[in-house]
Amino acid sequence: MTKNPLQLGMIGLGRMGANMVLRLLRDGHRATVFDRSQSAIDSLVIEGAVGATSLPDLVSKLEAPRSIWLMVPAAAVDSTIDELLPLLEKGDTIIDGGNSYYIDDIRRAKHIAPRGIHYVDVGTSGGVWGLDRGYCMMIGGEKAIVDHLDPIFHTLAPGIGDIPRTVGRPENQGTAELGYLHCGGNGAGHFVKMVHNGIEYGIMAAYAEGMNVLKSANIGKSTQTVDAETTPLRDPELYQFDFNLTDISEVWRRGSVVASWLLDLTANSLVKDPGLKDFAGRVSDSGEGRWTIKAAIDEGVPVPVLTTALYERFSSRGDAEFQDKLLSSMRFQFGGHLEKK
Repeated sequence: MTKNPLQLGMIGLGRMGANMVLRLLRDGHRATVFDRSQSAIDSLVIEGAVGATSLPDLVSKLEAPRSIWLMVPAAAVDSTIDELLPLLEKGDTIIDGGNSYYIDDIRRAKHIAPRGIHYVDVGTSGGVWGLDRGYCMMIGGEKAIVDHLDPIFHTLAPGIGDIPRTVGRPENQGTAELGYLHCGGNGAGHFVKMVHNGIEYGIMAAYAEGMNVLKSANIGKSTQTVDAETTPLRDPELYQFDFNLTDISEVWRRGSVVASWLLDLTANSLVKDPGLKDFAGRVSDSGEGRWTIKAAIDEGVPVPVLTTALYERFSSRGDAEFQDKLLSSMRFQFGGHLEKK
């Protein structure tokens, strides 16, 4: 149990917000919670949280100075803050732990500063596994406020755990090896999380593309169509492999330089559903990849891998359908090429 328990208000009890509250409660912190779903509130009240019926009710049940964590979609942050501001007092703190655009953090912090209200942005990674594993947090805001909230971050973070210490890194050098870091002023936390997610897009795409090459390595066993619309396979005898992707993902987890938690999750998926029949392949993006690429353009930094990974997500959702049709129409116009059915 923590030696320095704090009181926190949590707004948004979805897949991450609810588990974060549970982790805090288990370490002795106090939590007052609100969500549009009454069942989400009730499930945490059973665990020891204080339930609130509305935002005014939540604020009234918190001791000043209040710390209120928003775990809501990025599109709902501004409206939630607007509703909270008339209820708050000088010295209170709003924490945004979702995937907001760092530029919005800078704007929000400036907007509420004249009221004496503080703003902290926390890029949070850990997903549905965070309750047990902990959450990696990238934090932006005033140092004094971040230091005050340290017991909250310390509880939510994974800690050193069983990850070997980095060779040559001095001991007791900040909180980074515990899984959380004050990255700088307002917006810094979400800037770092933005790039984190951009990298995530690229790594995920690399695994997916590589696995697809392995999956198609038996193409030489198929009867090849002979027509003007099909590129001939020159050496079919070179593509006679039937690879077990479930086993390959497993062996890569054991000592390979491409091992990672994302590879662990890939292996989990292939064990449960080798053909991935439960998925249509429509890959969403929540904004961070786009914002990373925009920052790279502004900085003049080349990020071809991250850019391609984002565009592939667009394509997966059918957003390339019109341009593909146009390509096909051009081939028909100049060469009379008919689409293969």
